[in-house]
Amino acid sequence: MKEKELERLINLKQIEKELYEKGFKNICGIDEAGRGPLAGPVVVAGVIMPKDSMIEGVNDSKKVSEKKREKLYDLIIEEAISYSVAIIDKNIIDDINILNATKQGVTEVIDELKIKPNLILVDALTHINTRSIPYDSIIKGDAKCYNIAAASIIAKVTRDRIMKQWDEIYPQYGFAQHKGYGTSKHIEAIKQYGLCPIHRKTFTKNFV
Repeated sequence: MKEKELERLINLKQIEKELYEKGFKNICGIDEAGRGPLAGPVVVAGVIMPKDSMIEGVNDSKKVSEKKREKLYDLIIEEAISYSVAIIDKNIIDDINILNATKQGVTEVIDELKIKPNLILVDALTHINTRSIPYDSIIKGDAKCYNIAAASIIAKVTRDRIMKQWDEIYPQYGFAQHKGYGTSKHIEAIKQYGLCPIHRKTFTKNFV
């Protein structure tokens, strides 16, 4: 590993380092993918990485190429002490809104972890049900915290794979390219073809 990358990872793990020094053991990072798109689920992932984990390239998923994310996904899952994923579909998003759907996903992720964390680090969410496990909310946590960055990659890869599957069923919308986000091509397709069953009605009412 190059010195610059090692230094970046050490900085990315600074928050966890301080928490380990305070006596916390299993620290779970939680992040989501898909709060903004017009279609598809929101995916929430949680991961507890080993204290000494140093996977080259782990970063905020938005800063990593799709090809690299796929490789990192495998490495993270292989090394994780425990991880889980919650997929909250568009019906729930339309029923309870995207923020509450994301919070529901966080609680589901915590419930599914095989090993219970001592502390949860989440990206900018507050007022969440963490099953009485203490949590810290970190603004831009996926760019500041190793465990949250690892969770962001799991969430993003999982969601992208789901959207590629939907693309095979509804190819006219281009889900494989934009992953459901509101690009001009996607909005044009909605105007031309109407909504499909995975579109979020509360997000698309301005286009139909």
